[in-house]
Amino acid sequence: MEFFLVHRIPGRARLRSRKAFGLRTATALADALDALDGMEGVRVNPRTGSVLIVYADEGVFNAAMEIVCGARRQKEACVPVPSSRAEEKPGLFPFFRYLFIRPLLPVAVNMVTAFFRSLPFLRRCLSSLAHGRLDVDALDGAAIAVSLLRRDFGTVGLLTLLLGFGDALERYTQKKSLENLASHLALQVDRVWVRREGTERLIPFAELREGDFVIVRAGSAVPVDGVVEEGTAQVNESSMTGEPMGVMRTAGSSVYAGTVVEAGEIVVRAASVGRNTRMQQIVRFIENAEQMKAGVQGRFEKLADHAVPFTFALAGLVWLFTRNLTRAASVLLVDYSCALRLATPLAILAAMNEGVKHRVMVKGGRFLEALSTVDTVVFDKTGTLTQSRPEVAAVVAAEGYDEDFVLRLSACLEEHFPHPVARAVVHGAERRGLRHEEEHTEVEYVVAHGIASQWRGRRVLLGSRHYVSQDEGVDVTVMDDAVEELSRRGCSILYLAVDGKAAGVIAMEDPVRPESAALVERLRSMGVDRILMLTGDDVRTASAVAAGLGIDEFRAQVLPEDKARVVKSLRSAGRCVLMIGDGINDSPALSTADVGVTLRDGSDLAREVADVVLMGGSLRELVTAIELGRGAMRRIRMNFATTMVLNSAFLFGGLAGLLQPSASAVLHNLTTLGVSLNAMRRVLPREE
Repeated sequence: MEFFLVHRIPGRARLRSRKAFGLRTATALADALDALDGMEGVRVNPRTGSVLIVYADEGVFNAAMEIVCGARRQKEACVPVPSSRAEEKPGLFPFFRYLFIRPLLPVAVNMVTAFFRSLPFLRRCLSSLAHGRLDVDALDGAAIAVSLLRRDFGTVGLLTLLLGFGDALERYTQKKSLENLASHLALQVDRVWVRREGTERLIPFAELREGDFVIVRAGSAVPVDGVVEEGTAQVNESSMTGEPMGVMRTAGSSVYAGTVVEAGEIVVRAASVGRNTRMQQIVRFIENAEQMKAGVQGRFEKLADHAVPFTFALAGLVWLFTRNLTRAASVLLVDYSCALRLATPLAILAAMNEGVKHRVMVKGGRFLEALSTVDTVVFDKTGTLTQSRPEVAAVVAAEGYDEDFVLRLSACLEEHFPHPVARAVVHGAERRGLRHEEEHTEVEYVVAHGIASQWRGRRVLLGSRHYVSQDEGVDVTVMDDAVEELSRRGCSILYLAVDGKAAGVIAMEDPVRPESAALVERLRSMGVDRILMLTGDDVRTASAVAAGLGIDEFRAQVLPEDKARVVKSLRSAGRCVLMIGDGINDSPALSTADVGVTLRDGSDLAREVADVVLMGGSLRELVTAIELGRGAMRRIRMNFATTMVLNSAFLFGGLAGLLQPSASAVLHNLTTLGVSLNAMRRVLPREE
């Protein structure tokens, strides 16, 4: 049995067989793997052909490969080859070879070629029959076998060509595996600083244990889930919450692996290390969601399978009453599956290619089908509906000062710091054409609180209300009315104080994309009757953004697993859910949804996990994606109806003696050609 490596991260790997296997084989394989020293976990799924192993070291992994792959000489079957998918991409050369090269070759060469190309389909047929299944594989193999018995090698060549093209197309359109998942989520940490026995030590990451005190300084990623024991830091948690602005973390606060310390220094007591961190829980969540998706079959392939027993029965009756193998073979050849197996993937490929031309990349046919039935759209806020880039929304000056003074002085102080809010203040001053000379003394930066300095002999403070009011004792209540109004708009507030008195406030916001409101309205006009927004922001900010976009439902302060649970509950209620997000924190929800969508600028992991990528970077392309799915499904249903009606007519015409077998075969092939050409027509209306 041949396995291939789907993906691998340190201590964990998933392999998959190219076909399902029995329960007895699964049990034996699981027992053999579990008996290895250092094997920490084994899960074998015979229905999907999946083998998941959790191991201690490289030696255990190599031993597991020997067991799974059967022999050392087969080990290359377990290693993914990057170029293999490109080699499987279907092209038109096989058709060119069949039409123009084959007639020029000797008959003996064509006979041998046809026979060897038929062997994979004959093996599939025998496998289906051995398992008691009368499916499309069995019908295809039977038609090829009868043609071989009749020495009709031209028909054998045509059948293997069409079926091989369909198989290659199916492999090509399958969703990409998660083999690069580890590289997208890896912390890229080889060594970490820890405090042990009162001294600081630099140790390999692999030696880190729960309960260790980990020292994390500015610019470093937090390598563990844990609780801050000492220090104060500004931590960027966008990988977990999607919120672009850093948050203050002090003693007693929780921090998570993968978040980044922007300023300050903290000592973290490790609570979860390695595979137990929340980031790795996201990895496992995505793996499980992808595994569930892998078992879904196309509706029309099922219908084709259901028609197979009737085709066999009809062919048997023809042979029983006529004893004419040719006429019985014509029934097998004039079947419904040939056109469906070819036209359906052609329609999918044509729609996918058309999508690329309109900057929409759809990763497979089942996602086109999901797009066609979407009735619920779930938006992530930060980076999807908004631009994930703080900007100055408003400046309000206190009595005795003006707005330009407040913004100019604030920019003068903030230009020394690289964090997003500081850059936004500086850019805000630049847009107003305000120049700010260096007239202050050395700037004192209080981590996660604010800035203090001397300007023309006067003490200047800039920062949060907590810092300016509570820590420094400045009365800022004179700004409360303005702050209340700005807060209702979802803005974050910076306070400026000069010589112990409030000078003004600067309101910061994450601006919405200009196309967001129009998109929400357009989705409703297309029949999407439920639209939700999910965000890690507080309720007030979320409410302001949702109201501005015309979104009635939202969930605030949600974590990645919370988003996934919302999507799962919607699906459980019978909704067809489209989830659109752009960050690592959105990946579990993208995997859980019927169809996950991300933008060109989304994180590497989001683009890997998403089923649809909007390559133009605009939300308007979401409408194109839905129209593409609906148009493709209309085309497929039209081809299905045409195939069923015409082929039924040809079969009954042959049974009634109105059509000769050769004429039935020709008409069948013309029908296949016709629906195939129809499948390749453009789906979207031409742009004016």
